[in-house]
Amino acid sequence: MRALAASATAAPPSAAPLRPNLAEQVYARLKAEMIDFQLVPGDRFSEAELGQRLGVSRTPVREALFRLRNEGFLDVEPKSGWSVRPIDFGKLEELYDLRVILESASVARLCAHTGTPPDELESLKAIWLVPAAERLADSREVGRLDEQFHATLVRAAGNAEIARVHWDVTERIRVIRHLDFTRPDRVEATYAEHAKILRAVMQRKLDQAQLLLKTHVEQSKAEVRKITLATLHEARERGKHQHPAS
Repeated sequence: MRALAASATAAPPSAAPLRPNLAEQVYARLKAEMIDFQLVPGDRFSEAELGQRLGVSRTPVREALFRLRNEGFLDVEPKSGWSVRPIDFGKLEELYDLRVILESASVARLCAHTGTPPDELESLKAIWLVPAAERLADSREVGRLDEQFHATLVRAAGNAEIARVHWDVTERIRVIRHLDFTRPDRVEATYAEHAKILRAVMQRKLDQAQLLLKTHVEQSKAEVRKITLATLHEARERGKHQHPAS
């Protein structure tokens, strides 16, 4: 297990002391560090250590930590302190399966829609139905737009409860989902697959749209699992080299 000190050295140099709303900023900082694998599963730390590193009191630290625990990112034990929860690939499988169900239901509603397509779909065309020369190469931005693509499809279907549950799923898988865009071939594949899904929805080809969507999400799930395991190994090896056992 790595202690917090090992992770702190990997924090970006721009990590300045936090300001109000402190609890929200501590939450965002820690979540970003987990997403970037600066904090990896198994890392342990105390509230006092974290407060000292971030330059804040224990109250906002504790509030942020319990929020992350409630979201499934952290564990806490009375004598051992806090730790980053191991990635539960079984749970992630279930969440990705739920994504397929929610997004397929939304696609069915969109394909059943008569009249002018929702404005949200028009906005997606401007992003995803573009020539190869106009496609973005920034993996972080493409990852953000990918999340937006799927959320927009669900929102455009007009069921607020489905959209709410889908957003909760999105929040829970974000910590690893961005890894799908760390390779150029996955960025290119995302553009191609989104374009096909969008065209099928616009043409109200329900069976085709749902099959394309399911295949797209399943492929993403498989790639994310593979890349996550490799990234975790690399992060742990870096920690060993930076802080060899005494």
